[in-house]
Amino acid sequence: MTLSFLILIFAQTHMTAEVISFSQPILETTVLGIPAIPLITDIFFGILGLIIILIFHGSGINHIIMRFERKSNKNLEHGQYNRVFIHFYTSFFFIALVHIFEILLWSLFLLGLGLMNDAVQALLFAGSCYTTVGFVADTLPAGWKSLAFFIAFTGLFSLAWTTSVMIGMTNTYKAAWNLKYGQDDLSSS
Repeated sequence: MTLSFLILIFAQTHMTAEVISFSQPILETTVLGIPAIPLITDIFFGILGLIIILIFHGSGINHIIMRFERKSNKNLEHGQYNRVFIHFYTSFFFIALVHIFEILLWSLFLLGLGLMNDAVQALLFAGSCYTTVGFVADTLPAGWKSLAFFIAFTGLFSLAWTTSVMIGMTNTYKAAWNLKYGQDDLSSS
């Protein structure tokens, strides 16, 4: 249900005919041929979802990387290199869970806004947009089509953020590998 539809319902039940005739041009205003009210609504909810997901992502990734660094540094000090490897792969598992949960959050967002009725379709659509693979057709109602962009932006930002974190983790993994196999030069493979 779009915001303009809700405004029309509210206007018809609670306002006089004079106000309705005044409000109608506002509802029909376009920006570059795109209806303004649905565009503003779409942008608002898209940015809201993006912010919620990125805050969740940042919190989750930060917790995972801080735990990895704390545990790995302690293991490196004690020569427990295999434990560094275990922490490395465990962290990757939890990072994957963070991304899966973000897709679930987007699907709940779509369901909560009433844009989709089927939870499986919402999950597939959110996952398709988040990963930017695009294997599911755009089934969002008219006026909400650009919400897919915000889901894709969230996925791109989250995956880029994850990549930067994983590069730092890989350096620690590589240092543990080099120390375990007796290489004095920690920068060589």
